[in-house]
Amino acid sequence: MQFFSFLTEGEIQYAHDSSLEILEETGLIVRNEKARKRFAEHGAVVDHETELVKIPAKVVEKYRKMVPPTITLRGRDPAYDVTFPRKLPVVATASSAPDLIDPATRLCRRATSHDIARIAHIVNELPGFDLFSISTLADDAPADQFSLTRFYTALKNCVKPVRTSVYNIHEANQVIKLGELIAGSPEAFWERPFINFGYCAAVSPLTLDFDSTDTMMYFAEKGLTAYGTIAPMGGLSTPLSLPGMLTIMNAEWLAVATLCQMTKPGTEQIYNFLPVFADMRDGAYAPGAIEIGMMNSAVCQMARLYDVPAGGYLGLTNSKVADAQSGFEKGMSPLMGALSGADFIVMGGLQDALMSFDFGQLMIDNEIASMVKRVRSGFGFSRESASVQEIKDTGPAGMFADNPATLERMHTATFMPELADRNLREKWELEGKSTIHQRALNKALEILSTPNSHALDKSIDERIRAEFSELVAGNSTPVEGWNPIAVGSARSTRKRRVNRRARA
Repeated sequence: MQFFSFLTEGEIQYAHDSSLEILEETGLIVRNEKARKRFAEHGAVVDHETELVKIPAKVVEKYRKMVPPTITLRGRDPAYDVTFPRKLPVVATASSAPDLIDPATRLCRRATSHDIARIAHIVNELPGFDLFSISTLADDAPADQFSLTRFYTALKNCVKPVRTSVYNIHEANQVIKLGELIAGSPEAFWERPFINFGYCAAVSPLTLDFDSTDTMMYFAEKGLTAYGTIAPMGGLSTPLSLPGMLTIMNAEWLAVATLCQMTKPGTEQIYNFLPVFADMRDGAYAPGAIEIGMMNSAVCQMARLYDVPAGGYLGLTNSKVADAQSGFEKGMSPLMGALSGADFIVMGGLQDALMSFDFGQLMIDNEIASMVKRVRSGFGFSRESASVQEIKDTGPAGMFADNPATLERMHTATFMPELADRNLREKWELEGKSTIHQRALNKALEILSTPNSHALDKSIDERIRAEFSELVAGNSTPVEGWNPIAVGSARSTRKRRVNRRARA
């Protein structure tokens, strides 16, 4: 498949060479002493007093070539494991919103572990999403169990790959212990470690902090699947230009990739990013900007140069509701990413610049994700699909609807949306003039009203709860007061329609 690209081969090479120049001549601050020592042991120039590390180009080139060309994210059920790059992009929910739009009151509130359990339950049933990147925080998490709470409620209710970050190695060890308990033994877990971690790969500009660098090296040493995210902000932590952001972001990714491979050669990684440009009118954080999709196109080109998977946060929005702004911001960048060759797209469920989660938005984003995958599945051109003989047989003024080939292809030739309305206006009005968000919420309720068939076995759950006292319940239960949204009376709608016609 041919991918869209903005940059020429010469421009991509210049960005790479400039990144090497920055790392060798300017360097970066590394707050973690262990990391500084590791850099020094492998050929970097380190000043421990200033914490400045300069990495010669030949050192970067040696270690970045060790990054494998693929990565595997594992789920509790191995049937849902994903290895990429593959033909279709892997699509994930977006993660770590502190707030949630309550489906009963429609008011914004702090998210809890109960919400994570319900979201995990729903994600199981949504074919658009391959990975549950834990969507919210958990305001009710017990002291010293924050990340454990999030992973426990997610893994208890979702069999697809689950991923989020932890604050430090102590939290990582709690989560690893959780995995061992689910697997039945440490040996069973480490034979197939099905927990996936993330970390903030760098703090722009050109800084590696202590905790995330510590966990990154720990994950690599243990052989756990973990990927970092570069998250610069154009105009504040990078130059206010697409090429300037690309150059500094690429330098940061190369530095992290180098440290990972110094820690353990062959550590799997993704060229993953969350770049945003500040709205310089007021400094607003703008993850829904079209430039995010444009930057992803360039990132995909850099990733192909390095022969590594490319990913990014693409389906984000500044909108607070599932409206037209949310639609075009969540639709355009993921589609551009898919057409540019993105292997991994993080997009589902969040609104308000990653601050809040909405159940209806999750359902809508599943439909967007499915359409994006439809585009990447390709045109499907072949001599058979060109249907020349069928056209001849049907002839001028013929009808293709009753041809056997039409029946065979009716569920595969085109994407069939569940939420998008395709009815005539008259039918839509007679049925109550529902919005897509109303239909989406009702679909989410339909899923949650059914017991979660993928929930952890009771005996496994008892084993976990015996190990960790004060652990949250972690069950997916129906939301109190959340009833299907009424969309109006067909009788009254019909009357208004008749009267309008009479006036005409």
